Amino acid sequence: MSVAAPPVTKERPRSAVRAPRPRRALLLLNAVSIALGIGLWWVLSVNGFQFPTPPEVAVRAWELLADGTLQADVLASLRRVLTGFLLGSLAAVAVGFLMGWYTAGRGLFEPWIQFFRTIPPLAMLPLVLVMLGIGETPKIFVIFLAAFLACVISTYQGVVDVDRTMIDAARVLGAKDAAIFLRVVVPASTPFILVGMRVGLGSAWATLVASELLAAQEGLGYRMQNAQLYYDLPTIFVGVIAIGLLGLFMDKLLQLAGGRLTRWQETR
Repeated sequence: MSVAAPPVTKERPRSAVRAPRPRRALLLLNAVSIALGIGLWWVLSVNGFQFPTPPEVAVRAWELLADGTLQADVLASLRRVLTGFLLGSLAAVAVGFLMGWYTAGRGLFEPWIQFFRTIPPLAMLPLVLVMLGIGETPKIFVIFLAAFLACVISTYQGVVDVDRTMIDAARVLGAKDAAIFLRVVVPASTPFILVGMRVGLGSAWATLVASELLAAQEGLGYRMQNAQLYYDLPTIFVGVIAIGLLGLFMDKLLQLAGGRLTRWQETR
């Protein structure tokens, strides 16, 4: 009489077992945090602080939406931020790869990168204004500079931090430099690039308000500066909230893109 052997089951690797992410708990905490923040704002606004109340800001936002002012300002600011951010990120990725992959590239670019990193982009405004005039170009340029300087070092660090074992293994298998760069270096440095782009996006929005002081006729920064002259606090709050929401939305899009581009990474 033979006893049947128990079925053989393959144990899943530990890395393949994923605990379900507490999405609902996270969303609940986000909602609680937002509610507490609005509640604190409301309490401060009725207890001596010169803040407009949330209903006053909501009414002002509706008025700006009704006459089309807010939409025009949002589109103008988005155009400037997106143009400067995308151009700055593309340039940063190219220069970062050159610095990390080629010694000559590092020798040529690094002194200038480190030099300009110590100068806030806003400090360049007077020079940019004199050299480029008062049109759209100087506004986009200072945003470009902020995004570029925030992203280039992260890209460079991502290239130099690539595991040398992976590169050596690819060479042993007969891969040429171009294939190693495209198949090993670029994927391995992508997480660093995405982090740099997120930092660059924040720098781009932070530079927006000052860049729109250069003879702008529309834009969230222009609207806030104009409201300051008339002590129009609700309009200033509308501008601040609009910039924060747009920046948050764009950052979430970058996070989503990063998750798709780095699926190969093990994450907790």
